[in-house]
Amino acid sequence: MHFDQLKRREFIAVLGGVASAWSHVARAQQSNRVRRIAVLTSATERDPEAQAGYAAFLQGLEQLGWSDGRNVRIERRSAAGMPERQYVAELLALAPDIIVTAGTSAGALLQLIHDVPIVFVNVVDPVGSGYVASLAQPGSNVTGFLLFEYSLAGKWLELLKQLAPDVTRAAVLRDAAAATGIGQFAVIQAVAPPLGVDVSPIDLRNAAEIERAIETFARYSNGGLITTASALMTVHGDLIIALAARHRLPAVFTRRRYVTSGGLISYGPNPIDPWKPAAAYVDRILKGAKPADLPVQAPTRYELVINLKSAKALGFDVPPTLLARADEVID
Repeated sequence: MHFDQLKRREFIAVLGGVASAWSHVARAQQSNRVRRIAVLTSATERDPEAQAGYAAFLQGLEQLGWSDGRNVRIERRSAAGMPERQYVAELLALAPDIIVTAGTSAGALLQLIHDVPIVFVNVVDPVGSGYVASLAQPGSNVTGFLLFEYSLAGKWLELLKQLAPDVTRAAVLRDAAAATGIGQFAVIQAVAPPLGVDVSPIDLRNAAEIERAIETFARYSNGGLITTASALMTVHGDLIIALAARHRLPAVFTRRRYVTSGGLISYGPNPIDPWKPAAAYVDRILKGAKPADLPVQAPTRYELVINLKSAKALGFDVPPTLLARADEVID
């Protein structure tokens, strides 16, 4: 073999070694790079549930080795009062490695962003809304955690009837502009005839319209209220609790927070529960997993909460069978 050929082979070998070394360095730099997580919620950052959920998320990340300011940077935003395209553009400008989104704000992100991994929390019907192909195999850049399945809405009417057997009319407060509002109302309509209840919607728009609609509904006897899950319910929850008390209407709520604020009864998942497993999904995705391979998860428990003080004020005796089933009774 000629000397020049030996030199050429040695040179190629050296180049190969350098390339391999640079590859290892690049991978190390990539793994040591500070990752960026964008968190978007529908609620304001002052909302107690939003604060508790975010705290659980941070705790979950810490336990998995991710510390804000050290190896990850977390940018938290609220979509409350912002146009959809504005907060989508703002999030994309952050150049996040992954987005975590909760509540109704998730819809715009899941429809408009297809090249950034997204983990959603507390979203209703992601399959029906077209966000994922199926719960078992999301098949896209999106995965996450359900708030509940639509079938839960039928339980709210059943609870109202168990609590107040004389109820023959129910007004359903819903966001008619959202698919979830329409879907929840449809389920309640479907279970109403066997229970002997006529249901009608009250669309959540503004405080004045809500007050007029409930006042009109309350003019006739044997009525009750059912609230559905929506961002507008969060905004007008206190008003609806006060109106139910004023007009002596039994009302079923979706979350514990409304019952601790004076509402009569609630049945639904704890919205804080999925935030910690959401941190585990973020960890897996940042380490190379694909959202398409991580199944969408549904709640594993639902809470029944009853406010006895409110029941007494309304003149209702809560059936012992219902009290026995309650996860929490507020005196």
